[in-house]
Amino acid sequence: MKTNSIEFLTFVTVVDCGQVSLAAQVLGQNPSSVSRILTRLEHKLGVTLLARTTRRQELTEEGVFFLAKARSVLTEMQAAEDHLTDRDRAPSGRLRVDAASPFMLHCIVPHMAVFCGRYPQIELELTNSEGNIDLIEQRTDVALRIGTLEDSALHARLLGVSQLRLLASPEYLARKNMPQKVEDLDQHDLLGFTQPESLNGWPLKSTTGSRWKARPRIRASSGETIRQLALQGQGIACLADFMTHEDQRRGRLVQVLGEQTIPDWQEVSAVFYRQTELASRIRVFIDFMVEMAGQSGGMILHRP
Repeated sequence: MKTNSIEFLTFVTVVDCGQVSLAAQVLGQNPSSVSRILTRLEHKLGVTLLARTTRRQELTEEGVFFLAKARSVLTEMQAAEDHLTDRDRAPSGRLRVDAASPFMLHCIVPHMAVFCGRYPQIELELTNSEGNIDLIEQRTDVALRIGTLEDSALHARLLGVSQLRLLASPEYLARKNMPQKVEDLDQHDLLGFTQPESLNGWPLKSTTGSRWKARPRIRASSGETIRQLALQGQGIACLADFMTHEDQRRGRLVQVLGEQTIPDWQEVSAVFYRQTELASRIRVFIDFMVEMAGQSGGMILHRP
């Protein structure tokens, strides 16, 4: 007996939801039907995929292997359907986009009125994740990522680059004085990230090398939180131009130690999972973001 896509989808949904009852709600079925489909799938494969008790479920070794294959098959099926249905009509359907909150707020949200006007049949779902996510597991079509990409399983398109700078509010500098050399930072309140620790390596000329290790007084997981703290005079931060260019233009944030700063450019990329031709709703969004990147301010297309 051969397996089918309904069994694949049911299995993946149960794993993602963590419970048969929740998966049943998502699939629009009753829990007993979902359980029967799982049992039938395991019978066909001749293995146990999920070790289930009344309190919990856990993937077996065979289940881990089959889960990856099932996700891949479902993704290919969706891509094939999208390709066939997109040929003769305007881009449409649900588009799930994920980005870190600073990029979402400063580089995506301001342009969404234009995008929605161009493509009124696309239904947008925007989510914020400060770290990298599994696109397939989270059912995300496009993620906007900042920095060097490490996941070779994903395809990527470079949107542009944005420079890092040390910034502080005029109010903070009036209170604490402008630092004149890198060593002066030891006497200042610094704002940094909780993780990864590498984000607290600032691009400064110093005796320790090209990355000066900051010891933040306040740490946050989001660059937007750090930006808000800097705007409120809580200290000096190292942030990218894409999220602070308007603050700099209006004088709300001022560059610190500009002559001692080593030019450091962060890449901004649209990443997506692709095994077949891209669905038009994904393709037009990526094209649109490339178009808007040059208009967002704080970004340029290539490193100088």
